[in-house]
Amino acid sequence: MTLLKRLVTPLAFTILSSSAIAAPTNAEVEALKAEFINSQTANGFDVAEITQFIDNAEYNQAVIDAMTKPWEAKPWHQYYPIFLTDKRLEKGLAFWNEHADTIAKAAKEFNVDPQIIVAIIGIETYYGGYMGNYPVKDALYTLGFHYPPRAKFFRSEFANLQSLVKEEQLDINSLKGSYAGAMGFGQFIPSSYRHYAVDFDNDGKRDLLNSKADAIGSVANYFHQHGWQKDQPVTLQLTLNKDLPDNLKVWAGERLHYKVADILSPEISLAKSIDLDVSQPAMLVKLEQADHDEYWLGLKNFYVITRYNRSPLYAMAVYQFSQELNQAYVTQ
Repeated sequence: MTLLKRLVTPLAFTILSSSAIAAPTNAEVEALKAEFINSQTANGFDVAEITQFIDNAEYNQAVIDAMTKPWEAKPWHQYYPIFLTDKRLEKGLAFWNEHADTIAKAAKEFNVDPQIIVAIIGIETYYGGYMGNYPVKDALYTLGFHYPPRAKFFRSEFANLQSLVKEEQLDINSLKGSYAGAMGFGQFIPSSYRHYAVDFDNDGKRDLLNSKADAIGSVANYFHQHGWQKDQPVTLQLTLNKDLPDNLKVWAGERLHYKVADILSPEISLAKSIDLDVSQPAMLVKLEQADHDEYWLGLKNFYVITRYNRSPLYAMAVYQFSQELNQAYVTQ
């Protein structure tokens, strides 16, 4: 996931510059390495192979720089044109047509909408065109031992990488991915690869790096395992008749705590009226356009997309791209 995605812990939506982050001292890094070695021995590795695993990874300043300048820091009106393009739509339609049987099989088996599978792979890697050039081991090592804001999370992913390489017999030195250590067509971080990847082409291995079928099935499984509701709405645009009430807060990565009934009111209504269960969980999403703010009602499926990448901008881009894809596919 961009990933992410994501990817697995809530995004704080506060972007820190690299200069604002105090680098750990050498002593602190060594202490973290000792702690890592101790924890990995509990996972069945011996000290020698853990030490070799760490020593095989290198610090990469470019990873820190990329982490502190994510696309999700942009306002919506600058963010969405990066992803919602005619070329990506054409590529997505071609991908869907080429793999129609596999996508239909995955959608049916995992009870997800096919367009969401196609959209994710398109947003993440342009259908395999851009799968990342950062050595995964270096990216996760750098973030896990030299990026204090999320070091604990990325050390966990570094540990998962060691297990993943052993389980799937991967060549760690050839693994390339995003600056956050996400890999393959669907950009799965190591923990997601281990927990959600499936062998969808039945060749005896879960290969998200080379098998498009495995990637399709694994993305579908990821959404299924996180509670995707097939044929259900994802997000609905809102109309504000007055200013946003003081008691309502825009979603910022936390678990859903509002219900639809908490958000809709005489001041805030659906832009297009539909029958809706007002007792279901929901969130309030704000999109910054160039000259105004848009507000959307995010439902359970929108929240599921944010399990891939915690940014609401990412989730909205995936949703809108999925709608474009579906329209193009059914009318071709």
